[in-house]
Amino acid sequence: MAVIDTLVGRARDLGDGFQVRRVLPHGRRQMVGPFVFFDQMGPVQLAPGGGLDVRPHPHVGLATVTYLFDGVIRHRDSLGVRQDIRPGDVNWMTAGRGIVHSERTPEEMRAAGSSVSGIQSWVALPRAHEDAEPAFVHHAAATLPCFTRDGAELCVIAGEAYGRTAPVRTFSTLFYVDASLTAGGGLDVPAGYEERAVYVAEGEASVDGVECRVGDLALLGPGIPAAVTTRTGARVMLLGGEPLDGPRHVWWNFVASSPERLAAAREAWRRYGAAPFSRVPDDDEFMPLPEQ
Repeated sequence: MAVIDTLVGRARDLGDGFQVRRVLPHGRRQMVGPFVFFDQMGPVQLAPGGGLDVRPHPHVGLATVTYLFDGVIRHRDSLGVRQDIRPGDVNWMTAGRGIVHSERTPEEMRAAGSSVSGIQSWVALPRAHEDAEPAFVHHAAATLPCFTRDGAELCVIAGEAYGRTAPVRTFSTLFYVDASLTAGGGLDVPAGYEERAVYVAEGEASVDGVECRVGDLALLGPGIPAAVTTRTGARVMLLGGEPLDGPRHVWWNFVASSPERLAAAREAWRRYGAAPFSRVPDDDEFMPLPEQ
């Protein structure tokens, strides 16, 4: 059997009633390839006058990948970037030695209320790139390789799969695919990667005969062919890659190859506004360092 374990996403409240399903990191598995963090946001309806407000906060040692199914999120960061992300777009932010960003509902959408749904994931950086210069790139949905295979609608978000390569520059070998299957449909999972997983974002699916529901992450063994099928229709995320160069330490918004790097990031955030954590322009708010 290809499925070696199934992880169930746990509910997390980010404040103001905004909940996510978090499946990585998990007590039984830290990473799948370089993917070290995996949250499903919503779907949630935001009340009129309100909105999503993730205040400026720091990252090191990772790249964030924001991918929406519904809604709009405005990204702003300490590099001076201001970018709205819409369904099907990819925001890839390389934190490297340090970056600060916020994620909010655009001001012009708040009066009428709005909805949001999607995936937030982190890709841990190899040791050689942990101190990379921070960077941000935006790839509109129309620039991604999207196609039909065996009746499934596929978009390659990052890396290479099914002979297609996404335009996002990555620092390690990986694949990340959004796949929508109609009722009775099926799809083979990309082979050739040592670590692979299937996450059910919508509907119900069977992964190599193992029934999975929304919030389940099916982990696959290396070199074993596997397929996803569904009786009712499903949206799944296919992800993985080659193992990273060692385990990672994860604390709050930081990822590092050593406890010392985490400690340095904590101390740097206490001095918000100084290198490497410059302020987000025109935003006086920020997330304080959590109590340890």
